[in-house]
Amino acid sequence: MKTKFTLLLFFATTLIANAQEQTKGLDNQINELFSAATGWFVSAIFAGIPITDTLSVPWVLVVLILGALYFSVYFKFINFTGFKTAINVVRGKYDDVDKQKPQEDILETIKVEGEGEVSHFQALTAALSATIGLGNIAGVAIALSIGGAGATFWMILVGLLGMATKFVECTLGVKYREIAEDGTVFGGPMYYLKKGIGELGFAKLGKVLSVIFAIMCVGGSLGGGNMFQVNQAFKLFEYVTGGEQSFIYGKGWLFGLVMAILVGVVIIGGIKKIAKVTDKIVPLMVGVYILAILVILGINFSEIPNALAAIWNGAFSPIGVAGGFVGVLIQGFKRAAFSNEAGIGSSSIAHSAVKTNYAASEGLVALLEPFIDTVVVCTMTALVLIITGQLTVGTAISDEQGAILTAKALESGVSWFPYVLAVAVILFAFSSMISWSYYGYQAWSYLFGRDKRTGNVYKIIFCMFTVIGAAATLGAVVNFSDALVFAMMVPNMIGLFLLAPKVKEELKRYKQAIINDK
Repeated sequence: MKTKFTLLLFFATTLIANAQEQTKGLDNQINELFSAATGWFVSAIFAGIPITDTLSVPWVLVVLILGALYFSVYFKFINFTGFKTAINVVRGKYDDVDKQKPQEDILETIKVEGEGEVSHFQALTAALSATIGLGNIAGVAIALSIGGAGATFWMILVGLLGMATKFVECTLGVKYREIAEDGTVFGGPMYYLKKGIGELGFAKLGKVLSVIFAIMCVGGSLGGGNMFQVNQAFKLFEYVTGGEQSFIYGKGWLFGLVMAILVGVVIIGGIKKIAKVTDKIVPLMVGVYILAILVILGINFSEIPNALAAIWNGAFSPIGVAGGFVGVLIQGFKRAAFSNEAGIGSSSIAHSAVKTNYAASEGLVALLEPFIDTVVVCTMTALVLIITGQLTVGTAISDEQGAILTAKALESGVSWFPYVLAVAVILFAFSSMISWSYYGYQAWSYLFGRDKRTGNVYKIIFCMFTVIGAAATLGAVVNFSDALVFAMMVPNMIGLFLLAPKVKEELKRYKQAIINDK
């Protein structure tokens, strides 16, 4: 199967590459046509709520932040009180509890719960592989270039609040998942919107919201979760290896083909294969990146107190607030699908495959995601950018320029560190793509059926879009896919608010199980 898949992909992408060589102006034509057709949708999703005469915040981000604040309060700041328990769950301290059947549970929940497919650690790394990406590198540089060092403070705050939202959606993902006869798990917002809201007596609403979410998830997986990732990885790789003198300059299709083959080999195996890759690649890529960052921070150790002071002092100045809420949330989080994706609902698809009989156990594990992604990795990137003086505050920059700024910051300490960053970015992009392919596959299966042939159609389409994404400059397509990702928030947040009491019941049940096990 893998050989046939690779051969089919190779011939399809070769045709794409040849077509692109012969039609240099095709990108611009497609871009203009697509922009005209979808511009209204993009504008509607990112429409701003005026704050002052010159400052506005997209309404979708306001909903996400207010929702995160609400869930933090509703669950008595589970983002902090549950942190230690979350670490213990990942460590395996409560594995025996996870295997127990809940004593008080509804029949429907018992029917769909089971062994699952992956461990808590694998589920966490699979979800992290989708969230840790270019937003941690390019997005942070963009945010700080607009808002200055103070943007970092607001970025951390949003990350901490997002932990509560992540807890809610991933608990629901496990609670309402379905397990096929062969053990394959199907879960995520599609299922808790349909079944959970149906339990509340609004079956039609739940079905409509689930279909809307699934459609947008498929589109988002092909664009922001695929085309954008591989495109930016290629651009940075091209820059690091010599720019216009690079051996791969202008050969994005070749870079995309290699990535497509690697992605295809992994995603054919499903979540188990994806988890086996991500539980190795995520610690590796984060470790490599953080090690490089730590070296630069170590070289400039004496400047760290000044950088921290700049973050604190700048957080409450007008430019700091603009950078924190507009720069970080719009520029940084938009390009990385809201960085940690709290409130989008996508991560709950990966977490739903976990081996447990207690939904809240995985919800607790999931709250670690925003902490690792935003509070740790993004903050360390910000510190390096501030300390090395690479930023010109008040200047809007592109995603490509943001990644190059971070490369220059690393190069200022060790000349060959940009190569380390290039490797990290490729790993970031690759891991994001394989996880988003799983999200898109689950949504595709929900819409068109779970048979293997239907699933393979999506996987081939996904890999073809990988080649197109690396070779093309389709800004409107990526903008539309970004809008689709953010639009996933609308049906998802409706479900989270309505089903929050169900999550509270699951948390109480799991806490009691832990107490009884002691």
